[in-house]
Amino acid sequence: MAHTYATDVLVVGAGPVGLTAAAELRRRGASCRIVDRLPARLPFAKAVGIQPRTFEVWDRMGLARTALEAAVPMRGQFLYVNGAEQPRIDLSVPPEVPYGFAALPQYETERILDEHLSRFGTAVERGTELVSFGQDADGVTCRLRAASGAEEEVRTRFLVGCDGAHSIVRKGLGLSFEGGAFAEEYMLADVRVDWDLPPGYAVRAMHLDGAGAVDDVLVCIPLPGRGRYRMSMMVPPELSTAGRAEAASDGITHGLQSGRGPEQADIQTVLDRLSPQPTTAFDIRWTSVFRISHRIVDRYGDGRVFVAGDAAHIHPPTGAQGMNTGIQDAWNLAWKLALACAGAAHPGLLAGYDAERRPVGEEVVGRTVRHAVEGMENDPDDPATLMMREAQLLVGYRGSPSVDGAGEGAGPRPGDRAPDCAGLTGPITGYPMRLYDVLRERDHVLLLYGAGSAPGSGPALDELVRTARESSGGRMEVCLVRAADPGADADADAVVEADGTTLPVYTDSRGEFARLYAVQEPTAFVIRPDGYLGARLSPPAPRRLAAHLANVFAANPPPN
Repeated sequence: MAHTYATDVLVVGAGPVGLTAAAELRRRGASCRIVDRLPARLPFAKAVGIQPRTFEVWDRMGLARTALEAAVPMRGQFLYVNGAEQPRIDLSVPPEVPYGFAALPQYETERILDEHLSRFGTAVERGTELVSFGQDADGVTCRLRAASGAEEEVRTRFLVGCDGAHSIVRKGLGLSFEGGAFAEEYMLADVRVDWDLPPGYAVRAMHLDGAGAVDDVLVCIPLPGRGRYRMSMMVPPELSTAGRAEAASDGITHGLQSGRGPEQADIQTVLDRLSPQPTTAFDIRWTSVFRISHRIVDRYGDGRVFVAGDAAHIHPPTGAQGMNTGIQDAWNLAWKLALACAGAAHPGLLAGYDAERRPVGEEVVGRTVRHAVEGMENDPDDPATLMMREAQLLVGYRGSPSVDGAGEGAGPRPGDRAPDCAGLTGPITGYPMRLYDVLRERDHVLLLYGAGSAPGSGPALDELVRTARESSGGRMEVCLVRAADPGADADADAVVEADGTTLPVYTDSRGEFARLYAVQEPTAFVIRPDGYLGARLSPPAPRRLAAHLANVFAANPPPN
């Protein structure tokens, strides 16, 4: 029986997570509506830290340059305890990681993602809220209410709730949201100061009582603009929301609170106590009181309905993990949903969303709570590992049903992040490229590596390429990387298939690909749309490739 759908996917919530989901769905050809109950974007610098992995996501989406030009670098943190300066923390990543840490106000992140989404002809439907929904085996029936009060029934294949800590979608699914709340309350402010501390560094100033417990704190995260910071500090009794916050209908006390926000005098009082230099607060854009909870759902979806971001996990803002984790939730889910909408997904592919992302959410919630209580400086990981984990570069999906289970030894394995590398050259470009330049705005990629004049040629290569394309319904692109060989002739720069198609070939001129991927012999890498390795096949056997792709794509995926 044929079914009529108003849209493939309805996304509820137009924060960074919902906008990411909608943009990636549209980029991959799925139809999508995105609604938000607010009439306009909020001008608040709530989530401001951008992790290196999020820039890698944006690179793959094709909007990294725009974000980089709007952000400011996060070089490290100055730490003060009872007025005494402590060793400075410098934020750094290995040289092969293409992006560093940065700060960007959430309203700017949302603007950039909103404008990116508009490239695909989709706009956020503001002032529109989800009232209720019901699902069956074939789709989801949603009831929407506009600002005018008019209601609309929408039939969609899938529903994605990116609607925050008080998510209607999560409640409608009946998902548990276990956890608790911190007793402390904080003031937030987007403010300028006139100190002369070096730009690009956060400031954390604490006061410890006689027992060594923190009883006063000031945290300042740099924002674009001279001397501008997003500051957080403890709330004085007269601004406390305790009592009012517990009255929330769902019992969840998290995020910005209603009521009177801090004024300049409140901010200045804390600066007078804790600022490492005498300074004056001015040019305040906004202030609020903020409460923190830590909770996670028991599952990230049910049937045709899913949750992502704060709708699935909330936790302390320590290490700027929340928004970045939510963006990666959306990215992971969107490519799978797009395949499902096209009828090209393996029946178990969408179940892989919970299998892959819920363990990540559990780890982030646990780590941020631990850091909030014990301090990041007491983390058991060595500093280099801690930095990579905070950068979200160690997130992986080994053991997922959607990645190949085979593979041992050195180098990235199936389920690991596909690392970037530099020094790839082509027959036309006059400059070395990065691997991420090759992968940008592509989806599934079969990357073939081989030594000698070319990674392979003739019938064996033709069969491998044909397997990739037939098993994916034409959704997999093929690229070749060859080891540098000064004796190779010009023909090594072109590999032609039996059907006359020329495959792109890049030379690993610096040997970085071979080093970072730990390859010495012909190897095939399946790189997923979200930048993770789906399979590592050495030797690159068509039968093994087909077996892996059978766990990703439908048995007979329709042509792309």
